[in-house]
Amino acid sequence: MTSSAPQDTGHRLWSVDEHLADILATVRPLEPIELQLLDAQGCVLVEDVTVPVALPPFDNSSMDGYAVRTADVQGASEEFPAVLTVIGDVAAGSGELPTVGPGEAARIMTGAPLPPGAEAVVPVEWTDGGTGGGAASGMTPASAAPEGAGGEVRVHRAAEARAHVRARGSDVQAGDLALAAGTVLGPPQIALLAAIGRGTVRVRPRPRVVVLSTGSELVQPGEALTSGTIYDSNSFALAAAARDAGAIAYRVGAVADDADTLRSTIEDQLIRADLLVTTGGVSVGAYDVVKEALTSVASGDEDIAGGGIDFRKLAMQPGKPQGFGTIGPDHTPLLALPGNPVSSYVSFELFVRPAIRALMGLPESEVGRPSVRAVLKADEALGSPAGRRQFLRGKYDAESGTVSPVGGSGSHLIAALAHADSLMVVPEEVTSVEPGSELEVVLLG
Repeated sequence: MTSSAPQDTGHRLWSVDEHLADILATVRPLEPIELQLLDAQGCVLVEDVTVPVALPPFDNSSMDGYAVRTADVQGASEEFPAVLTVIGDVAAGSGELPTVGPGEAARIMTGAPLPPGAEAVVPVEWTDGGTGGGAASGMTPASAAPEGAGGEVRVHRAAEARAHVRARGSDVQAGDLALAAGTVLGPPQIALLAAIGRGTVRVRPRPRVVVLSTGSELVQPGEALTSGTIYDSNSFALAAAARDAGAIAYRVGAVADDADTLRSTIEDQLIRADLLVTTGGVSVGAYDVVKEALTSVASGDEDIAGGGIDFRKLAMQPGKPQGFGTIGPDHTPLLALPGNPVSSYVSFELFVRPAIRALMGLPESEVGRPSVRAVLKADEALGSPAGRRQFLRGKYDAESGTVSPVGGSGSHLIAALAHADSLMVVPEEVTSVEPGSELEVVLLG
């Protein structure tokens, strides 16, 4: 790697780390609420959940078969099967249970409680299924042949004590910690909560993120393009990224380059936003409407003023122009991202995703994407501007521990972004990365 000292550009340049730290110092976790289990999916627990009852709550069968006493099937074989009297059925959910005595067996279904007197379960495949024939492959349905719950069954193999029996409390015991505060509730965690009888749980709700793209040139997908127009991809990309981060995302169609229209749109959206994200209009052009509109708001000229939006230049590529602050009576956080598709997406991953995760109540160590060290696999050295932290699209190979560039460094190259699964990070002081060099890689998948 070739290094060069950062250059003084004559104005304040924020580092990536400073900008992120400012965001995380401002964003506060949402207030906890009580939610039904399915509504709590994707949310973060705010309290420890303990187990009120053992799971499973009783000894039960792990197989369809027969509940037996081990002494009655000792030495059983194909040639000399143990012949037992079937005294009834034990189905899952059975209340009153038959008592299995010497020389007796009870048909038992998977999940059914082990009846008194029984010490083990022999799978139906080890028996004749009560038919008097050879090894059975299944049981006759009780509705089709009630007599199957009576008569005799021949058992062809011995069983040890507790064979095919799930012991009471073998999953969790009463009083055990089921889930700790800070756990993100996915399907397995929802299943556990339901299994221990919890109908509701106290969590921080998923943040509501409103995404607005700006630009009079933007046309919605499905509509016809005219001269000088392009399709709005940013709002779709960022809304999808917000959902991926754990938020409830609301995508607002592209707003034209008019400051009054943008201010009105933002005011309308504040009612349903825990976080606002805009894309485009934050640079120094004559039509950079976000900067114009929100600078006015930050000065207190509008009813939606409630904090202030600071527009900054960051020592990074892509994504140099950024805006951040709070807006409205509830001081709702707002992040203003650049409009080029790659700049916008990279900025989201570096700054918006951590903000969303912070709103969810996750610790700072868990708000960003994971990163690894990998060896650059490329045909030539990668160049990088002095004094800028560069983020290049890459394809990471975990097996070989290498990363390869995908596409060029242009901030408009969205096709390359679609084929990348990582971002290669070139530090500010590095201007060239040779093949075979090790560098940090942010994993996007």
